Amino acid sequence: MASVKVLVITGYGTNCEHESAHAAKKAGADIVDIAYFSDLAAGKKTLDGYNYLIFPGGFLDGDDLGAAQAAALRWKHAQTADGHPLVEQIKKFFDDGGIILGICNGFQLLVKLGLLPAVGGDYFTRQVSLSHNDSAKYEDRWVHLKANPDSPCVFTKEIDTLNVPVRHGEGKIVPADDEMMEKIVENNLIALQYIDEESGETTQDYPANPNGSPLGIAGLTDPSGRILGLMPHPEAFNHPTNHPKWTRGDVPVLGLALLEGGVKYIKSL
Repeated sequence: MASVKVLVITGYGTNCEHESAHAAKKAGADIVDIAYFSDLAAGKKTLDGYNYLIFPGGFLDGDDLGAAQAAALRWKHAQTADGHPLVEQIKKFFDDGGIILGICNGFQLLVKLGLLPAVGGDYFTRQVSLSHNDSAKYEDRWVHLKANPDSPCVFTKEIDTLNVPVRHGEGKIVPADDEMMEKIVENNLIALQYIDEESGETTQDYPANPNGSPLGIAGLTDPSGRILGLMPHPEAFNHPTNHPKWTRGDVPVLGLALLEGGVKYIKSL
């Protein structure tokens, strides 16, 4: 059984790193560390030795150039002290079998790095983007999600539905073109979708769908299933008392279940 070693990346406006690290530990990870991007760039820390990478939520660079845009450029062009491109560490991490979870701004970063959806195995080429919510405002509420049972995503294998919070202003999926959206659907790269609480059906209607994302897309995976990005915050629902209905005894499956999916996958190797 493989040991689960998680690294949570922070810095430049990220503010959910401790919450994400706590959730990963509760999900059963053996080792959970937090590292600043600047320490990775300076060579004080590397991705070596880890097999579970988390890019948590937060306002990267204040979203001043668009959600995670500046961070994506930083990853692509930064070099370590010995002159090697920092992004090569992510490539090696993934090639070695590691799994990657991006939450909210972390999802936006994975999309703008081109790690998601990676249609056709074309990694590090941007195929979709994330734009402003249709409501033209920041959305902060609990939403209902359903997992795609046909998706290759390792994080959602044992998940049917989830009730977790969202807190974002730029969460609407925008594909490069209609053909790209068709390929995403054909390859089951939609991992999670917003649903109507009453009907359980996928929805683009506000407020059940907080951003107007087409097909109710809340999360995407890659062809390997080892990368997942989602706009909602599963790490924020790590205990029954986090839920607004906990005093009534009406608490659904914890958002922790999604992080547990990653832990179970690694331990099965």
